[in-house]
Amino acid sequence: MSDAHPHVVQGASPNEVRNPETRAEMRRAAVWIGMVCAVALVVLLVQPLLIIFAGLVFASMLDGGVRLLGRVLPIGRGWRLLIVCLLTVAFLMGTFYLTGVQVAAQFSQLRATLEFQAVRVTGWLTQQGLMPGASDVSDIAQQALGSVGRLTSWVGTAAGALTTFFMILVIGLFIAMDPRVYDRGLQWMIPQDQRHEFAVVVQRMSHTLRRLLAGRLLGMAFEGVLTAIALWLVGVPMALILGILTGLLAFIPNIGAFISGALMVAVGFSAGLNTGIAAIVVYFVVQTFDGYVVIPMVAKRTVDLPPALTLGTQILASALFGILGLALADPMTAMVKTALERRSEKVEDEEGGASEGIA
Repeated sequence: MSDAHPHVVQGASPNEVRNPETRAEMRRAAVWIGMVCAVALVVLLVQPLLIIFAGLVFASMLDGGVRLLGRVLPIGRGWRLLIVCLLTVAFLMGTFYLTGVQVAAQFSQLRATLEFQAVRVTGWLTQQGLMPGASDVSDIAQQALGSVGRLTSWVGTAAGALTTFFMILVIGLFIAMDPRVYDRGLQWMIPQDQRHEFAVVVQRMSHTLRRLLAGRLLGMAFEGVLTAIALWLVGVPMALILGILTGLLAFIPNIGAFISGALMVAVGFSAGLNTGIAAIVVYFVVQTFDGYVVIPMVAKRTVDLPPALTLGTQILASALFGILGLALADPMTAMVKTALERRSEKVEDEEGGASEGIA
């Protein structure tokens, strides 16, 4: 059997498109279909992507500490990273060792106090005709305190959260060890004519993220310590745990301050009317001082995000991605803002160059 002269069927195939306009439309449709598939894939993998982004945020925190330590210790990056990790672990272990028993007892007391205060408030509202009957009050209180209950029992029940937290730490640590490897990998995926601009944008976004996190950690520490001392001076129970919670919740501006204030007021009124009023005064004094003195001073040296923009982003992120999205809303906003500002600068430079050429 010979293959020298095969019989070839003549004529166009039914699936062959020779019209150039039809081919162009098909390519456009393929692009849109690809974008839709990419968006669907992102929605499907949103939780892993958030974990990876949280690892990047943690890596930026470690990188900021390494860079800060490099100003005083002229040693290798690996040794500086080791020192930062050891200091972080020592601080956490020392804090839990010194206050672990007291914090654990205060967590249980805080939960019981909040439940009792919720029952009192709902009972008073029921008497005023502003709430349903007494049979539904307990169910509403349980639903309202569901998030608080999960928060106070997180250590014993949230195995998934522990796994997520561990993965964030591991990803952040590996990236902080040698960030240039991952930077080169990302640039390799970008076309050559766009790599310089991509490198500039990534560098600016990394710088912005480090400054944002540095300012946020400083504000968290200051607000937590100031709240704990002020509550202790006015005699509010559980001042230590309230200070720790206030410092942790300060990572989420606006919403975190509202939650910590509600906790302070509830615990304060559980100890009496005067103590509750003192807790309210402490909350407003701390928030006023933090909002008008600390935050503006930190924002001048870090990243100044508009409050309405951050609050709107937090609402959207919490609705779409849950508590992890709420915690990462500010870093996302800062990075997007930096990228858009760089794009605006590039457009202005191109327009300025074009106007000079015309002149």
